[in-house]
Amino acid sequence: MGVALRDLKARIDATKKTMQITKAMEMVSAAALNRAENNAKSFVPYMDKMQEVVASIATGSKSARHPMLETRPVKKTGYFVITSDRGLAGAYNANVLRHVYRTIQERHKSENEYAIIVVGKVGVNFFKHRNMPILDSITGIGDQPSFAVIKNIASKTVGLYADGTFDELYMYYNHFVSAIQSDLTEKKLLPISDIESPKATAAYEYEPSEEEILEELLPKYAESLIYGAILDGKAAEHASRMTAMKNATDNANELIGNLTLSYNRERQAAITQEITEIVGGAAALE
Repeated sequence: MGVALRDLKARIDATKKTMQITKAMEMVSAAALNRAENNAKSFVPYMDKMQEVVASIATGSKSARHPMLETRPVKKTGYFVITSDRGLAGAYNANVLRHVYRTIQERHKSENEYAIIVVGKVGVNFFKHRNMPILDSITGIGDQPSFAVIKNIASKTVGLYADGTFDELYMYYNHFVSAIQSDLTEKKLLPISDIESPKATAAYEYEPSEEEILEELLPKYAESLIYGAILDGKAAEHASRMTAMKNATDNANELIGNLTLSYNRERQAAITQEITEIVGGAAALE
């Protein structure tokens, strides 16, 4: 076997091994996506009911007030960014990080004007590499995170707004739409300004007062928004990784086909050359 044939054979074998890995990762991501999608969807009714209760108090009462509902002069902006711990997920992380980085560059002239809270190793490494101020971070979140896992960073984030560390908070993540689509989402988390009045309102008597109920509910509501976004982002992550690994598997399969064709042509040429040399040698002996 000639050098060219050996090289082609080695490339075919290496590509087949790579294809086995990408195919396995595709199947793992598909299974994880199914569970993550169910988690994200099952959390929606809770969030809808929470928003309904908060909205009925916040918009239905003239006396109820809370700092989380009121806009104040912005001296510092917080950015809550959700990424993954691992790569090989197509443009999942790049889309979010590129958008956040561009937004910060456009809005702020100094590092004192903003701070970042980030989920996922990819995001942590991205901002650290650019020497951007990270207030807090969390990594190692599993594929099916419970609220207990993220409660600390969620409550701490809400607390940073409450104590005036920053005056507004934006959240960035990939919203899961389908197995082949996820949308980059920017949401103003604090102050809470997008609560709509419920379509049908009932008369409630509050015990304790409306202010005390809001004091208890609003931080939980903001924390739940963060948790919901993380669940949503996990589903989008698995979908992106599944799609990326499927594309990689298809590309590897196509490459194997092209390499095999080249290998067969080289092998046929080598056999033809050998036959020609044998016939030529036999003719010389006559």
